[in-house]
Amino acid sequence: MFKIIKYSIFANSFLFPLISYAQVAGAIDNIITTVGNTFNSFIIPALFVLATLIFIWGVIKYIVKSDDEKARGQAKQLMLWGIVGLVVITVVWSIVAIIINYFGIGGIKPGRNFPIPRQ
Repeated sequence: MFKIIKYSIFANSFLFPLISYAQVAGAIDNIITTVGNTFNSFIIPALFVLATLIFIWGVIKYIVKSDDEKARGQAKQLMLWGIVGLVVITVVWSIVAIIINYFGIGGIKPGRNFPIPRQ
């Protein structure tokens, strides 16, 4: 009997903070909002910059190595993948913004530079 009490006290000492945190109204919503805003504020723009830099690097390589056919082919591939990256990022960001606006998830901004008006 003493072992059961000892283990239950030990387990409750670790679980009590989780139980009390679960009672906070909107705690999960705040976490989701924070993650969503961080994603839209930092990660997506960084991916846009990366894809743009890849495209620009391909253009520079294409111009500089215009006499070498193999290097031009590699530069074309870089430009192509830069454009593909930009398109994929834009489409995914748009779909997420549409879903956020459709379901009315409060607090998450679909993007400062790419707002979708609510109806």
